[in-house]
Amino acid sequence: MGRRLLGATILLSLVDVLQAFAIEKKGDVFKKMACPAFLIFENVAYLADMTFELPCKCKPEETSSVVWYFQKNLHSHETTVLTDFNGTVIVDSSHIRVGSDLLKRFSIRMFSLLVFRAQVRDSGHYLCGTKDGLFFYGYDVDVQPTRQITVAFLDKDQHVQEDFTGKEFTLFTTFWDWTSCDRCGVRGEQRRIGLCYVQSAQLKPRYRTALPNVTSCGSRAVPAHFQRLLHLRSPEVAIRSCLAPCPEKEVPEEGVQSISNIIYKVGEKPHLPRVPIQYHSQPPKSDLVITCPGARPEHAVAWDKGSVRLYRSHYLEGVRKHMRLFIDHGNHLHLQQLHRKDKATYFCWREGELVAGFQLSVPFQPRRQRSPSDPESIFVMRAVGISFAIITGIFFLIHIIHTCHCRWQVLRKPAK
Repeated sequence: MGRRLLGATILLSLVDVLQAFAIEKKGDVFKKMACPAFLIFENVAYLADMTFELPCKCKPEETSSVVWYFQKNLHSHETTVLTDFNGTVIVDSSHIRVGSDLLKRFSIRMFSLLVFRAQVRDSGHYLCGTKDGLFFYGYDVDVQPTRQITVAFLDKDQHVQEDFTGKEFTLFTTFWDWTSCDRCGVRGEQRRIGLCYVQSAQLKPRYRTALPNVTSCGSRAVPAHFQRLLHLRSPEVAIRSCLAPCPEKEVPEEGVQSISNIIYKVGEKPHLPRVPIQYHSQPPKSDLVITCPGARPEHAVAWDKGSVRLYRSHYLEGVRKHMRLFIDHGNHLHLQQLHRKDKATYFCWREGELVAGFQLSVPFQPRRQRSPSDPESIFVMRAVGISFAIITGIFFLIHIIHTCHCRWQVLRKPAK
């Protein structure tokens, strides 16, 4: 069993890496692959916030455009159409926001469907067909969550999860390849993403997988009575330190270098790296999320605050409680409840190269004098007035009760 799972893990790693990291140009592959007579669904799995591509692997030659459909559950009456019926919808991925609706996060290019920053709710069935309802190919997409992800820091002698074997199934993790070192010339970090997979002889036969009896944990091929048991395992990520040399840069010509040296001698040589700097002002006590330009969740991304390295071993989301500054699993830098001490230049590394800087300023905002017409002032005055009225009413009620009680005592006394 151990050798079989090891072989399955290695093969699934190669399949998932190719699907997640490679969006290649396609030729006319439809002539080489015939559509299946009975529609089946190919299982693919990704981590939340990743961008994935689903190619329409087969279609009739006379079909010039395709329509993509999404069904959460098979045979459901709720079907979402992901197209303009021309197969040419294109979305600028740089404008996609995390958590936005699926209809705002997809694109169709060369008959393939691209979903940007996938969410767990995007898991389900994706079908490639025509606007008349003829289906050519289908996918069973499993987007696994990052909220309950397990993190193992190998430098701290932490280990990845062991396989779980039950009576009817076995749970294990399929790891992708290690990312490249996220920094160069200094100590960096590498990540290795692992997704949850299950091996069982009871999987539904209509779903096609890379290996027999093996599919991702969130696949619709998993029997319904397995669903609760699959909460025993979550996706995971392994992190380790690395050290990579920086690539050699072209040396400028002698004349240009001399002019540069003369300019630097006028004052001190600047310490800021020569990367594009974006200036941003954010009010205090607000939240800010910074994205590295051109980076995706599966890329090797690192962050620095000035000369301070923000390593994931200390700044990854969930490492410590009550973190105002942290890096999420989608490589975004979060700053919550901004203080004036957060004012700094934040640098972003992508695939081992320093690519951008963000100079953040947190201006001091003097207290504004409130007028009686402000909503806050009206609310306070109304609350104070209601409280005063309630207290006054209680006082008079106690006074009336006390007066009545005294009169009752007087009336009860016998006359002498």
